[in-house]
Amino acid sequence: MADQVDRILAQWAAQRPDLDVSPMGIIGRVQRLERLISAEIRRTFARHDLDTASFDVLATLRRSDPPHRLTPAELMRSSMVTSGAITQRLDRLEARGLVTRTPSDSDGRGVHVTLTEAGRSLVEAVLPDHIATENRLLAALPPERRATLADELRVLLEALGDTPR
Repeated sequence: MADQVDRILAQWAAQRPDLDVSPMGIIGRVQRLERLISAEIRRTFARHDLDTASFDVLATLRRSDPPHRLTPAELMRSSMVTSGAITQRLDRLEARGLVTRTPSDSDGRGVHVTLTEAGRSLVEAVLPDHIATENRLLAALPPERRATLADELRVLLEALGDTPR
């Protein structure tokens, strides 16, 4: 069985047999998977009137210890949202009543972001749907192959400097 990347690799092998293009087999597939997976996940979140970054902020707050409150800096470290997007994302979530921002008791300039009950309810409703989507996307891999793939991807991420901050 062959995929689109196999066709591309065969073309390069014919045109540039002097080059080892095998890295394209991995990188190309990871990039194609990212596009396909992201599209499916966006559809899942859209059914709940969310986007990926908003869900990530809400989920990061939900998985933090009660009272599900973090500073914007802690949110950036614990989520997959960039610093440039966090303020805009928080503005939108606060306008929807899903989070609140309150001044820090210990630092007059600091702010705490807290998940509201409406935000918690939304995360609780979305999470099973999100997990079902991810399971559907990974259905071609039995559990042991999923674990192996997760381990190998972790090795690559760590080698590229993507470690907990």
